[in-house]
Amino acid sequence: MAEITLELIKELRERTGAGVMDCKKALKEADGDIEKAIEILRKMGIAKAEKKLDREAKEGIIEAYIHPGAKLGVLIELNCETDFVAKNEEFKKLAKEIAMQIAAMSPIAVTREQVPEEIIEREKKIYEEQARESGKPEHIISKIIEGKLENFFKEKCLVEQSYIRDPSITVGDLIKQHISKFGENIVIRRFARFRIGEK
Repeated sequence: MAEITLELIKELRERTGAGVMDCKKALKEADGDIEKAIEILRKMGIAKAEKKLDREAKEGIIEAYIHPGAKLGVLIELNCETDFVAKNEEFKKLAKEIAMQIAAMSPIAVTREQVPEEIIEREKKIYEEQARESGKPEHIISKIIEGKLENFFKEKCLVEQSYIRDPSITVGDLIKQHISKFGENIVIRRFARFRIGEK
């Protein structure tokens, strides 16, 4: 069993922002391996964050992002539980990051539940026609439609999109990391994306 020194705990705290007891616990579990301890803390943080997801978020900010050239802009409402977090620089930075994600990846909704039913039905029809045209057998067509619809949600729903700065996580994971950091629920309430000449 490796010795858990104060230096190790301090380094882990600086790298993750987690509390002393959580750092100590993670280092013990990881037998002093700091990279493993970071992974353990991430999982702990996400687990804690999941529990906060149903808490009401009534505070927050409206953030604007205008892409260089001023032909593309995004407005986003990001909510949290307290005014204290809403005024935090890191919270504002998160809102800006999400606005840039929206500018770059053009989602149509925050979550899959918000995608209008007629869009889903239209997509299903397209996938069905494609599958039939390529001569796929009847019994696997519904599986193909299901798979393509999953990909559609991952591309078009903001919280399911890969985060542009770190494709190993989704925007939803990014939110959970900040829920864990702030100890409050964070909700992307709504957004609008404007491009010159688009309706």
